[in-house]
Amino acid sequence: MRIRCEWVGRLSYKECWEYQQRLFEEQLRKQGDGSDDAGVILFVEHPAVYTLGKSGKMSNMLISEEYLRSLGAEFYHIDRGGDITFHGKGQVVCYPILDLDKLGLGLRRYIEILEQSVIETVAEYGIEGRRLAGATGVWLCDEEQQPDGEVVERNWRKICAIGVKASRFVTMHGLALNASTDLKWFTMINPCGFVDKGVTSLTKELGREVSFEEASRVLCDKLLANFGLTQD
Repeated sequence: MRIRCEWVGRLSYKECWEYQQRLFEEQLRKQGDGSDDAGVILFVEHPAVYTLGKSGKMSNMLISEEYLRSLGAEFYHIDRGGDITFHGKGQVVCYPILDLDKLGLGLRRYIEILEQSVIETVAEYGIEGRRLAGATGVWLCDEEQQPDGEVVERNWRKICAIGVKASRFVTMHGLALNASTDLKWFTMINPCGFVDKGVTSLTKELGREVSFEEASRVLCDKLLANFGLTQD
């Protein structure tokens, strides 16, 4: 199977959403054509925007839409899974528009591959990414050994949010990996609906700037390897 990886650059959320929808329709038209074209993976950087998933709660937005817009940010209620999150400069937003049937994947396995690819990406920077039961995405935590030898995990913080949609076996939406994202934007929401967990970035964890370009190239390689795909 083949895919096309496309670096879109900086693009508004609305324009990219419309582009995703066009690619989605194109991929649907290719179903059953016998080709080895499995789709496209977009890498994009959005201007400041908050998005709320179809089952998300508006109460997790901690500021008014009027104040949000005064800060230069936008807001969209969309049809992916998950709750509220932020996209902005320095964040690697990745939208795979892929035919799961051609890839022989179910939705759960597809999400696991997204998570694993991010875990392997942050591992390239010496960071241990983890899954957290009941919370899609990739997380970091600190381990603290107690006097009795028990290891306690604390300070859970999300480095990558995942929210997807699949219709007729073709995917939309995807993941957002914080490379050098300004984390102050997350203080205005309960990220992904959590009130007791934080958010972090590669730049914060490493103490050095990690660019969109750098992190997206690493992530692309990991996704291709884990999907077992070749790039167009």
